[in-house]
Amino acid sequence: MAFDPQASETTLEEIAHVGPEEAGLESAFWRASENRLIAGYHAVMGMPANSSLEKQPSQSGRDPRTPEPKSGPHAPRRGRLFHLLWPVTSYVVTNVTVTLLWLVFFAFSRTVVIGRRNVGEERNTLLLSNHQSMLDSFLVGLAAFYPQSWLKPHVIPWNPAAAENFYKNPLLAWLADNWKCIWVREGRRDLHALHRMIQVLPRGVMTVFPEGTRSRDGAVGPGRPGTGLLILATRPRLIPVAIDGMQAVLPIGRYLPRLFKRIAVSFGAPVDYTDLLAMPRTRETAQAVVDRVMAAIRVQHAELRQRRSKDGSRRLR
Repeated sequence: MAFDPQASETTLEEIAHVGPEEAGLESAFWRASENRLIAGYHAVMGMPANSSLEKQPSQSGRDPRTPEPKSGPHAPRRGRLFHLLWPVTSYVVTNVTVTLLWLVFFAFSRTVVIGRRNVGEERNTLLLSNHQSMLDSFLVGLAAFYPQSWLKPHVIPWNPAAAENFYKNPLLAWLADNWKCIWVREGRRDLHALHRMIQVLPRGVMTVFPEGTRSRDGAVGPGRPGTGLLILATRPRLIPVAIDGMQAVLPIGRYLPRLFKRIAVSFGAPVDYTDLLAMPRTRETAQAVVDRVMAAIRVQHAELRQRRSKDGSRRLR
């Protein structure tokens, strides 16, 4: 379930046209998203909001020479019954799913978790990880919070999810909404998804993949500046996460996980970025925040690779 920061890079470019470059990204973001239809998640309840109840964009004051903005696809609309039952269905569906995946990762595969105590249970916590497969968000959330998620539902992470992967049919879309997915439309130029992320993160936990795409060889790629906008707007506690081995479990193009693989997950110490908060909130600052987190992820990933190499050497002796 990957939030593609390529879209956020475009968003930052849009924001750059809203006001001077030195303007705060938070205020610029809210100006850029003013009067737009937001098909998203209720900020207070932390649950999917009925898009049919949201206000349509105001047309007053619009320059008649400006082309009418095209209405793109939005997240599935949910009725009142769905909203009423969502706290229960989300709790049950998510915990049952991760329990089944616990069997995949820990009973039928060799999964090692390092540094779990670094995660904690605080709200406004952002888990930033490298990206290897479509099951990565489940692995990260499970390794960090299972089984206490049965007793503390607030630690179940939100997960930005690509619409073309997780909303391709009604059943999968229903599951995705109950997995606390944030719908990101195909093409990724989705300012509304970023808006929803800014709404829900301060009240919970979220998993994001700054690379914006899955790695084909397992290496850690560069982070995109879009995630930095989310960080600067919400100022969360940042936990760098490195995963290794998932590209062998569920390679790109495969739909069923392979069993009996070696997987490793490393949770690093929280990243300190207070010095960057004092800088002008520009595109460069957003990129600097992401670069700092990615540097920590690369160090952790290299340690996991080294550990895998040593374990392999021991078995050959």
